[in-house]
Amino acid sequence: MGEDVPAQEFTRADRTRHREKVRRNLDVFAKMLREARFDTDDPMTGLEVELNLVDERGDPALKNAEALEAIADAAFQTELGQFNIEINVPPAKLREGGLTTFEEGLRRSLNDAEARSATVGAHLVMIGILPTLADGHLRPDSISANPRYRLLSEQVLHARGEDIAISIRGPERLVTTAESILPEAACTSTQLHLQTSPDSFAAYWNASQAIAGAQVAVSANAPYLLGKELWRETRIPLFEQATDTRSEELKAQGVRPRVWFGERWITSVFDLFEENVRYFPALLPIVGDEDPMVVYKAGGIPSLAELRLHNGTVYRWNRPIYDIAGGVPHLRVENRLLAAGPTVVDIMANAAFYFGLVRTIADDDRPLWSQLSFHAAEDNFHTAARDGIDAQLFWPGVGQVPATELVLRRLLPMAREGLAGWGVEASVADRLLGVIEGRCLTGVTGATWFTGRMHRRADMDRYDALRATLLEYREAMHTNEPVHTWD
Repeated sequence: MGEDVPAQEFTRADRTRHREKVRRNLDVFAKMLREARFDTDDPMTGLEVELNLVDERGDPALKNAEALEAIADAAFQTELGQFNIEINVPPAKLREGGLTTFEEGLRRSLNDAEARSATVGAHLVMIGILPTLADGHLRPDSISANPRYRLLSEQVLHARGEDIAISIRGPERLVTTAESILPEAACTSTQLHLQTSPDSFAAYWNASQAIAGAQVAVSANAPYLLGKELWRETRIPLFEQATDTRSEELKAQGVRPRVWFGERWITSVFDLFEENVRYFPALLPIVGDEDPMVVYKAGGIPSLAELRLHNGTVYRWNRPIYDIAGGVPHLRVENRLLAAGPTVVDIMANAAFYFGLVRTIADDDRPLWSQLSFHAAEDNFHTAARDGIDAQLFWPGVGQVPATELVLRRLLPMAREGLAGWGVEASVADRLLGVIEGRCLTGVTGATWFTGRMHRRADMDRYDALRATLLEYREAMHTNEPVHTWD
C-alpha cells in the first residue's frame, strides 16, 4: 500500500500547496529525464506477494500484527486488512539466476513465516481473494493499525461523498456497499518489478499493457467473493470499484477512475506521471521541506516525495515507479495485475512468462502496439478477468482466438526467446514456462480448480463448502506442485 504517513487532517491550503509542489516535482522530473544519469546498465527485477491469514477452519484471521511480531522478518510488512500481510523479496538480476533466487528465497521465507505465524493461530494462504471472507470481515474496524490506511480510506470516502458500491455479475451476482475501502484488502496480488532505462520505458510499459489479457487469462485465481461465484479473476472489478472516488454523476461526466488501465499508448514515462498529476486530485496532500530544483542544481538526487506519494494513490495496473537506490535514480514498470498463488512455482511461472514475453515484444522492430488498438488491449484485459483461461482474446494477424491457443502457439515461444535474451538458463525457462503450457493444455488454473471443487460440493452450505475447499487448496499449496497437476 506504499509509504507510511502520520494521521492528520488536510485543509484547503494544504491542497493548494501540494498542487504547486507536485507540479514543481514534475518539472524537475522532466529535467532529470533529459539530463540525469539513471541506473540502467544492469536491470534489476523485483517481486512482492500479498498473503491472507486464516485460522484452523479456513476463516479469516484478523491477526496481522501478532503474525508479523511472530515472524520477526523485515521482509514481511503490514497490509490494509488485518487478515493481510505482504512479503517483499530482495531484487535480483535475471542473468544471475534471478528466477531461481526468487523461487528459493520465497519458498524458504514463506515456510519459515508459516511456522512462526501458526503459533499465534494465523496460517498463510496465497490466493487472489480469500473465499471465506464475509461481510463482517470488511468493516472499518478490520483496517490495520497503520494510520496511512485509515487516512487513505477517509480521503477516498470524502472524495466520493457516499458509500462505495460494489456490483459484479458472473455466474452469480454480488451487489453490496462498503463504508470504507476495506473491500480492497480482499484483493491479494503478485507484483512484478522490471527496471528499465528512460529511453526504453515506454516500450516496456506498452508491451506490458498489450499482454495484460494473456497474463490474466492463464493465471486467474480469484473466483469467489462474499460467498458468490463471480469472475475468474474477481480482483480486477473489485479493486476498480473498491477505491473509486467518483460518484455516479462524475462517472457519467467521463472522469477517470483511480484504478485505471489507461487510455493510450505512451511515448515516455513522463506521459504517465503527467497524467497522474493532471487528472487526479491528491488523496494525501502532504508537503515536505525539500526543494527538488535546489537539490538537483546542487548535484543531488531529489526524492520527489510528493510526486511519488501521489503516484502511489493512482492504481494503474502497470504502474510507473521512480525510486532511488545507492544514491542513483532508477525507473521501474510495476506489473500489478496478477493474483497471488496458488503455489510458489506457479508464481514463478507467471513471472517467467511476463519477464520473457515483455522483453521480446518491447525489443521488436515493429511494435505490437502499432498493430493493436489500446481499446482492444483493454477489452482483452477485462475479458480475461471475466472468463479466465476460457477467454477469447483479440490478437493482430489472427483476430479473436482462444487464450490457450494464443499462448501455446505464439506467446510461449516469444517468452522463451525473451528469457534467453535476459540470460536465463534454458532449463529454468523450460521448467517454468512448462507450467504455463500445462495450464493451457489442461484448462486448469487456480480459479477453475477452486470452482470445480466447489461445484462438487453444491449440496453443502456455501460457506462450509468454501472452508472445506480452501483447506484442501491450502494443503495442496504446501506441496509446491503446479495447480494444473493437483487433480
